Amino acid sequence: DTISYNSAIKACEKGQQWQRALSIFWSMSHANVVPNVITYCSAMTACTKNGQWQQGLRLWGSMRKAKVQPDVISYNSAIGLCEEGGLWHLALTWLHGMPKVSLKPNVISYSSAINACAKAAQWENALSLLVEQHGHGVQPNLISH
Repeated sequence: DTISYNSAIKACEKGQQWQRALSIFWSMSHANVVPNVITYCSAMTACTKNGQWQQGLRLWGSMRKAKVQPDVISYNSAIGLCEEGGLWHLALTWLHGMPKVSLKPNVISYSSAINACAKAAQWENALSLLVEQHGHGVQPNLISH
């Protein structure tokens, strides 16, 4: 069932076995098991933690195509992929798209987007996000600063 697959993917993520995590993920359809938002997040995180942001973006696209409703955690995972891949503009798009689907960005959302901008030398955008974060009542953490 989905919960068992989620546990296996999460274990692979923690063991830095991103290829196994993806193999388990893609095998779910052959077993007629439907991935949920947790499945996608765990697999995307396994990719992010191992520098495989392109694979993670593929999962995000697959999740959207499967009409699995993203939550704040999955958006944070996607923004983290952008941070790893240097895709600061996409990180901003997804961050600012969250309220359009009734999701409120949290400190992780902002921190990942700020870091994506910082890594791409987009310091003006990073500072703007810090101000925006304060304006939305999201308390920054050490990573934000």
